[in-house]
Amino acid sequence: MLTIGIFTHMLAGFGTAILAGYGIGARLEFMLTSVAFATGIASVPMIGMAIGAGRTARARRIAWTAGLVSFVSVGLIGTLIAIFPDLWVNIFTGDAGVRAASRQYLSTAAPMYAFIGLAISMYFSSQGAAKVVGPVLAQSARLLFIGGGGWWLSTHNATAANYFALAATSMVVLGVLSAASVFLTRWGPKGGAVRENRPALSGIVD
Repeated sequence: MLTIGIFTHMLAGFGTAILAGYGIGARLEFMLTSVAFATGIASVPMIGMAIGAGRTARARRIAWTAGLVSFVSVGLIGTLIAIFPDLWVNIFTGDAGVRAASRQYLSTAAPMYAFIGLAISMYFSSQGAAKVVGPVLAQSARLLFIGGGGWWLSTHNATAANYFALAATSMVVLGVLSAASVFLTRWGPKGGAVRENRPALSGIVD
């Protein structure tokens, strides 16, 4: 939310049409996060149980599966809207200026919503593993990226399209860093016990 607030402030100088166009695109982002939320929240108890049982590899498989589902599902919807933006824009406005700004933003940023979906899923997976520092830092990195990039653009007479590209790139930064944090962070129970290849016991179903 803070990132969107800062970005909205950066666009204020381009007029209400650009702001409204961005707002329509951001609303789609909010809607699609619920898709990733549903997938991510479902992974939390499964990962928690796997970690508690010392099955770290299983926990990671669940995390990457959830991340892939979120990435693909959100990305497909975002890409569809990027190709056919009027499917979304027509719901909100008939103003020519706002429609043009919305189309421009969606064509640039909507496919990158996939990385937002990935980041959300990685955050929830990290909750299940009780290792949330990495995804939180990834969010902070995105905020700094938006702030620093926005400042640089403001000193170089950038256009609204440049800011839209900044927003899209920040989504990639967030998704990649969130996934990297999960990949690089050591998961496992506090006691360090790991039981990845347990022998099958007769009469017991794992």
